Amino acid sequence: MSNPLALKLLDWYQHNNRSLPWREEPTPYRIWVSEVMLQQTRAETVIPYFERWMVRFPTLEALASASQQEVLSEWEGLGYYSRARNLHQAAQKVVEEFEGNLPRDIEQLKSLPGIGRYTAGAITSIAFGQDEPALDGNIRRVLARVFDVNLPARSPAGEKSLWELARAHIPPGQAGDFNQALMDLGALICTPRRPRCTHCPIIESCKAFSLGIQEERPVTIKKQPVPHYDVSSAVIQQGGQVLIAQRPAHGLLGGMWEYPGGKIEPGENQEAALEREIREELGVEIQINSPFGVYQHAYTHFRVTLYAFLCSLNGDQPTPNYHTQLDWVEIESLEDYPMGKIDRQISAALLKSLEGFTCHS
Repeated sequence: MSNPLALKLLDWYQHNNRSLPWREEPTPYRIWVSEVMLQQTRAETVIPYFERWMVRFPTLEALASASQQEVLSEWEGLGYYSRARNLHQAAQKVVEEFEGNLPRDIEQLKSLPGIGRYTAGAITSIAFGQDEPALDGNIRRVLARVFDVNLPARSPAGEKSLWELARAHIPPGQAGDFNQALMDLGALICTPRRPRCTHCPIIESCKAFSLGIQEERPVTIKKQPVPHYDVSSAVIQQGGQVLIAQRPAHGLLGGMWEYPGGKIEPGENQEAALEREIREELGVEIQINSPFGVYQHAYTHFRVTLYAFLCSLNGDQPTPNYHTQLDWVEIESLEDYPMGKIDRQISAALLKSLEGFTCHS
């Protein structure tokens, strides 16, 4: 091999690669699911989700035939739920248009929901053995350091440069192992902070290390302050059941179930905001009975503090003016409905309060 960097990296990978369940049986379907799960999520977090997913949906056909609620339930806790919806829609499209076989052609792959340039490159190289580059966060960081890329890595010019470098150094016939070696190097050694440079198999090729600027690469664009929102939610009780609402299919937490409510506007207190939101979302008036906890969560681009209240209806039954559907649910059955983290915390608190009531009754 005339590419000394790839030769050293592949040799290192042969002896140091991470033991990951999708590598044990690298079918196109398993590689695809793993790559989607790994988007913006660490491998250690993904492993148990991947293993449960493969028990529940062992084949592409099994995924395609499942309901969206089943898919979202298996995904619950991984976040970025559009990934799960796209996987489901793409599986259905593969069954309908490609006879259940994930296409080998990279352009056909990119036509599927949720499959972009990186995921297509990873699938075609790892599952199909094609000489295609991939560029995830780990690979981006390794290449930016090795070749001292002084452009912001997430800028159009930086992305273009890094993709060109990734393609230029693929060892013919070994793109899958090469891409995975770069991923593992970034995860294990070329880490975002305090990289373990003295353990790196390609340290002699690293321009950033030779200049002593490895922690200054990749160049980043300064992030804007993360906004914070205060939110009120209603836990509406009726006859031993609680009301939950399914969010619209698209957008944040699309298809997930929640306790209705919304943002507290400037000048509003928590109770007034909740009464207004319920009036807008459900077309009903509520009686706010008591607070039911304060919950916090950080999403990708904003943070939320949510104030929950136990409530009851004043008269009319609610209608879904914003949500896809509403459901009155026994507290013990709330676990059957996929929810985001805050709403799941509220459900857990409800179940705990129910268990406490049962124990004392």
